[in-house]
Amino acid sequence: MRILLVEDDVQLSGAIRVALEDDGYVVDSIATKKAALAAVETVGYDLVVLDIGLPDGTGFDVVQHLRLRKLFVPVLILTARDAVDDKVRGLDSGADDYLVKPVALKELTARARALIRRGQCGTGPMLRAGDLDLDTVSRQAFNGKEPVALTAREWSALEYFAGRPGRIVSKEQLLQTLCGWDKDVTINAVEMIVHRLRAKVEAFGVNIRTIRGLGYMLNRTDDGPK
Repeated sequence: MRILLVEDDVQLSGAIRVALEDDGYVVDSIATKKAALAAVETVGYDLVVLDIGLPDGTGFDVVQHLRLRKLFVPVLILTARDAVDDKVRGLDSGADDYLVKPVALKELTARARALIRRGQCGTGPMLRAGDLDLDTVSRQAFNGKEPVALTAREWSALEYFAGRPGRIVSKEQLLQTLCGWDKDVTINAVEMIVHRLRAKVEAFGVNIRTIRGLGYMLNRTDDGPK
């Protein structure tokens, strides 16, 4: 899962980024409205964490741009503005949640998880892939009560597939999901991650098909092997 963090306070941005990355997310950090607008047009994010006061504009402008462009990525506003009118304006502009600084990082990451779950599956914290139950809160896959050992990137790939059963997922989409701008990762590395993931989960009825020239597809649980 990939998050865009828009925050011009370097120290705070660094702390938030570390907290989200420790939670298993890929995070792109930027500091201006202009960069935010360019990023949301080119990358498919699962969440935007957004400050209101930016050097070249406001976070309100970013949210309005997203919604006018029919981009319904969840938005968490994080700001020092605690006036009721600002909260109302933020939520009415299309934001999904509003947190006032200073905020405990544990609360921020919990709210981020909740918004991403809502955006991905809408019904709760659990996904299903083959015979595996995927807990998106603990970020673990279980066969019955037994956890399946996955690396952070293997988990992220499996979670991404499980949220899109029966749909083709391109290697470029996986690359965006698994790696930030500052990570030097290639398509070959994505192929290796999928290869290792398959080796770990095929025994549990998880069928990740290669669609030649297009990418991959996770069979729906009731599709059976093909």
